[in-house]
Amino acid sequence: MRVLAAMSGGVDSAVAAALAVDAGHDVTGVHLALSQNRQTLRSGSRGCCSVEDSHDARRVADELGIPFYVWDLADRFTEDVVDDFVAEYAAGRTPNPCLRCNEKIKFSAVLDRALGLGFDAVVTGHHARLEDGELRRSVDAAKDQSYVLGVLTPEQLAAAMFPLGSMTKDRVREIAAERGFGVAAKPDSHDICFIPDGDTRGFLARRLGSLPGPVVDAATGRQVGEHDGTYGFTVGQRRGLGVAVGDQRPRYVLGIEPVSRTVTIGTADLAGVREVRTGVPTWSGTAPELPCSAQVQLRAHATPVACEVRREPDGGLSVLLAEVQRGVAPGQSAVLYEPDAARGDRVLGQAAVTSAG
Repeated sequence: MRVLAAMSGGVDSAVAAALAVDAGHDVTGVHLALSQNRQTLRSGSRGCCSVEDSHDARRVADELGIPFYVWDLADRFTEDVVDDFVAEYAAGRTPNPCLRCNEKIKFSAVLDRALGLGFDAVVTGHHARLEDGELRRSVDAAKDQSYVLGVLTPEQLAAAMFPLGSMTKDRVREIAAERGFGVAAKPDSHDICFIPDGDTRGFLARRLGSLPGPVVDAATGRQVGEHDGTYGFTVGQRRGLGVAVGDQRPRYVLGIEPVSRTVTIGTADLAGVREVRTGVPTWSGTAPELPCSAQVQLRAHATPVACEVRREPDGGLSVLLAEVQRGVAPGQSAVLYEPDAARGDRVLGQAAVTSAG
């Protein structure tokens, strides 16, 4: 096939491109310039999409003997990912920018352009598997990225290739070293790529300004503190609350109300939820007949939990959890997996969390 390899400049995308070449595909490499200030976005394992990353990707493409281009998608990335991130926090929700980038950039803007240029598929370094058109978890559970790919449609998955899903990250680095790639030992990117210093609260404060409001204890209804902006909190958060309640029991963020600027906190016994409501789902394959049993993963690194899924009159979902969960934040993705233990790594689809209780 004629394949476009998205090359970030890291070891995963380098090996994915190499494996596509080995498979006999006609491969062209492309690096996505996503930052409007690319000179300052990488510091060790923080950030990505810098000029350094572009050069690393180009060197790998040269070693593979494939054409290489840089596509400037900075404006699109800013609008669809960065601005969306800020708006979601301003609305009291907790977004996942990696999921949004996959949805809006890598498998929308890039894939659409690739298909328009006559490519058959886009290959990436994501750690996930595609088997018979079905999205599944990576064999390396610690590196699995199926959660942030759960938003993809069957049409997008049909034009995607994930060569790394059947191997561990250690094996990926071994392959890169065997080929002499300079990125073999390059650190993985961590945190949010457009916040290279890792200070999410500071980033949002610079965008949204000071928006003070009360911190209220759920048990008593009393104000126990004040904050500079609800955007500095997420449901389930325990650290950095900046309050003194009077006893030694830990407090968690239970709710965020951006209009009144109120952050409600409470003890662990108040933080658990048994039901999650979502918006309209995106199915990775044929939509299951509802109601149905499934497993649901409620955060990027959470342990899946058994659940029953029902359709609501508004087209959203009601997810009834078999076990109490904490830290279920509106704005996050509820990714559904097959309930059968033998096939529990298969993604059914996802939907954005709207509320939990």
